[in-house]
Amino acid sequence: MDNMLEMYLYETNTLLEQLDELLIEAEKNEDFTTNDVNEIFRIMHTIKGSSAMMEFSPLMEIAHHIEDLFFYIRENGLDAMSESHKNDLFNLMFQSTDALRGEVEKLENDEPLSTNIDSVITDINSFLEKISGKNASAKETGGAASDAKSSSAQSGPLSPDFLPEGTYPQYIKIMFEEGCGMENLRAFMVITALQEMDIPFLFYPADVENNSDTIDFIQEHGFYVCPESRELTEVAVNVIKEINSVSTFEVLDHAATSAPGENTAEKPKEQVNASHPSAVSAPASGSASSSGTPAKQSLISVSLSKLDSLMAIVGEIVITESMVTSSPEIQNLKLDSFLKSTRQLRKLTDDLQDIAMSLRMVPVSGTFQKMNRIVRDMKKKLNKDVRLTIEGENTEIDKSIVDSISDPIMHIVRNSMDHGIEPTTEERIAAGKPAQAEIVLSAIHTGSEVIISVRDDGRGMDTVKILEKAERNGLLTKPASEYSQKEILSLLMIPGFSTNEEVTEFSGRGVGMDVVKKNVESVGGIISITSELGKGSCTTLKIPLTLAIVDGMEISVGNSIFTIPIANIRQSFKAEKESIILDASGNEIIKCMDEFYPIVRIHDLYNIETDITNIEDGILIWVEASDKSYCLFVDELLGEQQVVVKPLPAYLNNFNIKDSGISGCTILGDGNISIILDVMNLYLVSENQY
Repeated sequence: MDNMLEMYLYETNTLLEQLDELLIEAEKNEDFTTNDVNEIFRIMHTIKGSSAMMEFSPLMEIAHHIEDLFFYIRENGLDAMSESHKNDLFNLMFQSTDALRGEVEKLENDEPLSTNIDSVITDINSFLEKISGKNASAKETGGAASDAKSSSAQSGPLSPDFLPEGTYPQYIKIMFEEGCGMENLRAFMVITALQEMDIPFLFYPADVENNSDTIDFIQEHGFYVCPESRELTEVAVNVIKEINSVSTFEVLDHAATSAPGENTAEKPKEQVNASHPSAVSAPASGSASSSGTPAKQSLISVSLSKLDSLMAIVGEIVITESMVTSSPEIQNLKLDSFLKSTRQLRKLTDDLQDIAMSLRMVPVSGTFQKMNRIVRDMKKKLNKDVRLTIEGENTEIDKSIVDSISDPIMHIVRNSMDHGIEPTTEERIAAGKPAQAEIVLSAIHTGSEVIISVRDDGRGMDTVKILEKAERNGLLTKPASEYSQKEILSLLMIPGFSTNEEVTEFSGRGVGMDVVKKNVESVGGIISITSELGKGSCTTLKIPLTLAIVDGMEISVGNSIFTIPIANIRQSFKAEKESIILDASGNEIIKCMDEFYPIVRIHDLYNIETDITNIEDGILIWVEASDKSYCLFVDELLGEQQVVVKPLPAYLNNFNIKDSGISGCTILGDGNISIILDVMNLYLVSENQY
């Protein structure tokens, strides 16, 4: 049951995201196309069917009434609707989508579903009455099933007269796997699959969706599908082959049909065992494509935990391969065939690692497209004319990171809408800007990172006012005159700080950017803000592609080996003793590119014994994380290496090890353990120590 629920939630969330994108695009075009109407009908029909199977009545009811509405629109055409009706339809659909999403979230949080959805149903029915001019509740949308006589409650053998009336040349008798259960709902899923392919057909029993009494009939006699033509029968057969619960099916001529339960007089045209597709005499691919059947995509859904396990095993293989090839026992031996084999093994493990990583990579388009809805709702409530431009939506990053950055991006977009964009069109025109404001959401690959930026052409940020408010709130740590523009803008990410004077629905409570900063840094990312008064602002997120593998620089301090992520390193250099000066607190600082940066000695921080304590003998590594920039003093650089990140043992959590500037560890090729340093936390630890 848990697997079924997981699949249901995945499918329903995917459909609701598709629906949101479709509605946003249609609203931009100020009209629905015929394809839009068909797609919405299909989405609602699918949600209704799967919700009915899972017995989630509120979701099924809402989807069923929206399906009724779009059945009417599909039958009567869009031209019959006025502009005001279309605007009302957009608002109604967004409201209904929110209601469906709200119920799905309750399922995800293991909360009971709503017992009263009358307001949503009433709104849908009222709108249907308004556009149809009659009582919507009397409208029947049984589709092809309306011609069928509902007589499943009768017992005993049925005559051919009880099959749906019509001129169809053939019908398909479907038998489901023995003991599969819920045959009526499995029959309903067959109906749904065929309707998604826009195949006109009749079926019997006609009331499988809501009549469990039909189970006995289907178990004994089967489920009957009657396509309108022989060509459509071939298409229907291709669809039925793909349905897992179908055991066998046979295609029979309508004129030669005898009563279900009796032996048929005619030899079946085609009998198929669904569990052995190789035995099927399938139509040629050319005829399938001419019938409009799309090629079936070879896609499967895999649990993220399984991908995590795969990545862990691949990491172990990489480490073991490195240990074998770096073994000191074979270093001085001339083994040509062995070296050739190890080179091939290295190539294969690199390929395996790349494939395993690619399985976890997903495009940011899903997260980006959700922002369309945020902008749409806010511009209506704030009465602002804004368009959202999305760039680089096909950029891929690790699935776990995508989930973590969704909320930060939403906060930033909301800030741009509320704080950044001018409140009136007149103000923009007076400033020499286009009447319509623009927010650009972009993503781009740069080596092992993805840079995501949200920029607007609004009024920008007044650094003078930000500094004044921070000073009033007692948030400054040094004289106001010493703050650079970058440092002033970083004040926006201090907890409790807000530039809004009034608390609104969207901002002013001082909650937002500090949470954004925390979430971004939790996945190893960096956030920065730039702004020009009167021109606009830009918030940039630098996010690692994956948390499983890190490009690192191996360093040594005494007998200990550490790894510093390459993404945090700006420069490494030798320094002279004369270039080191002391600040007012007696701490060492050094000048780099006209700026002074503090020096953190790793051996002092972790009490490591080493012979290298003079600045001239060691190496300084200039590192940066978020708004922190400083230099690390180490013994020597050992070289760059791609390492597999291993989490620290759980029992070390009792010692607050992660608050000591350590993010994880990795196993080197010689079997030694290297500690991975957390550049951001390391600086905070050194500040507390000194």
